Amino acid sequence: MTENLLLAFGLTLFAGLATGIGSLLAFFTSHTNTKFLSVTLGFSAGVMIYVSMVEIFVKAKVALVDSLGVVPGNWLTVGGFFGGMLLIASIDKFIPKQSNPHELKTVEDMNQPGTIDGKKPDLLKMGTFTALAIGIHNFPEGIATFTSALQDPALGIAIAVAIAIHNIPEGIAVSVPVYFATGDKKKAFKLSFLSGLSEPIGALVAYLFLMPFLNDIMFGIIFAAVAGIMVFISLDELLPAAKRYDETHLSIYGLIAGMAVMALSLLLFI
Repeated sequence: MTENLLLAFGLTLFAGLATGIGSLLAFFTSHTNTKFLSVTLGFSAGVMIYVSMVEIFVKAKVALVDSLGVVPGNWLTVGGFFGGMLLIASIDKFIPKQSNPHELKTVEDMNQPGTIDGKKPDLLKMGTFTALAIGIHNFPEGIATFTSALQDPALGIAIAVAIAIHNIPEGIAVSVPVYFATGDKKKAFKLSFLSGLSEPIGALVAYLFLMPFLNDIMFGIIFAAVAGIMVFISLDELLPAAKRYDETHLSIYGLIAGMAVMALSLLLFI
């Protein structure tokens, strides 16, 4: 149990701090590489959709059917799935569009007038609010990674990888506006890096408050909701953003590659 706890916390920390990787990537270029964005966003969507529908949803259904029976188990699985979609859709709705981490940012978008003494306060505000928005998004993802790793370490690794890939462009969304607002790469990296800490905080909350109630039913509901959240993010944000910069079907190639990599990783852990 102790080993599983350490692994669960470690995976959650890894997934959350992937925002720092996105921050570093943003500093290597002064122009948006649309081909790179198209492939990576498609790849991230492929990972999320595959692991959600092939692994997470199925495990949720098995757990709930075994615990509650065929009819109530299936109904609760579907309810949890669409409940997760409703949750993330509600969060997106109440976050201003310019601060929404799912609204793709580019370097060119940040080069806009309004500089005061070499700084752009509006961009700094955008980056700060984006970091806060990412924190709100990542909190339930941290709970999901932690609880899944406790029940099934292999599934926990798969979810952590999917979320980590998803967090990389979110790190870019924080660091780019902060950097262009302040000209300070360290500050941009720090804010981007810290925005991912809500995931291990989510894991800590799960450990302190959910552990006494963690059973097959709770796991099943959480898994079903996580599958819904990840599919919604992929279909509503990642794929449309990838297609926006697509030139030669690169987003679809990235999607297929993401599915293939996740399928291979799951096979290796059988």
